[in-house]
Amino acid sequence: MELRQLRYFAAIAAERSFTKAAEKLHISQPPLSQQMSNLEQELGVRLLVRTSRSVELSEAGRVFLPHVLTVLERLEEGRAQLARVARGLEGRVTVGLTGSHFLGPLPRFIQAFRQQRPRVEVVLLEMAPVDQFTALGDRGIDLCFSRGIPDTPVFASDLLWRDTPVVVLPPGHPLAGREGLRLAELRDEDFVFFRLGSSLFVDAIHGACIFARFEPRIVQQVVEVSAVLNLVAAGLGVSVVPGSIAAQRAESVAICPLVEEPQAPRISADVFLVRRKDEERAAVLALADALRDWAARR
Repeated sequence: MELRQLRYFAAIAAERSFTKAAEKLHISQPPLSQQMSNLEQELGVRLLVRTSRSVELSEAGRVFLPHVLTVLERLEEGRAQLARVARGLEGRVTVGLTGSHFLGPLPRFIQAFRQQRPRVEVVLLEMAPVDQFTALGDRGIDLCFSRGIPDTPVFASDLLWRDTPVVVLPPGHPLAGREGLRLAELRDEDFVFFRLGSSLFVDAIHGACIFARFEPRIVQQVVEVSAVLNLVAAGLGVSVVPGSIAAQRAESVAICPLVEEPQAPRISADVFLVRRKDEERAAVLALADALRDWAARR
């Protein structure tokens, strides 16, 4: 049984005429008649009864027709869905991100994107940056955010927006109110640190401290930037965090610009969108394009 035979049968049933069905299908009548004969032989029943004026369905044909129409309808639905998937209008995109990204405008962007493409399911998974890279490489997620560019040829990175690292200190700290601070001026301070090895950002901070010839005295290590800010606000130590995040807690911590030392390794707080270079799924690429466009307008 061939799909074209089902289409031919449905057309004849609708037109009640071989001639009109052939015109509708843009084929000549002889091959149409032959295909119907082949279908009837395969099924072992007569589907069509020719009269002097038209073609009528036999009892078997009337039973068979609803099934044929269902098959053709489902096939058309499948084609329409495939077209939506190919255009990035339907699919599932899994995004890895840290909790700090929930504090900014990103959730509003995701909501706007879902309104534009309601058939695209966007799943947000909170995880440490280093775990995001592992999941991205293993295809456990499709996109992720990073404050720094991962050093691997497998990934492609796009800058979304610039951010600046700043020093955060407890309120009333002797260094609070300075126009700028160098890392070397913090060598005697207690540090609240992100967990070492958890992100490119924290590794850059630690490396910059070593370049400034001191090992930071870490008294607390946490995962999320909100925990860092809460501990700093409570007076447990100082830290270096992205400026955009620190600004959201300006009422509870003191914020000072971080002065970059000449020749020192740069601490990047810039936010990059990271994906696999071999990513081809239209929904994933559509979300990536929309994120870049949105970020360019910010």
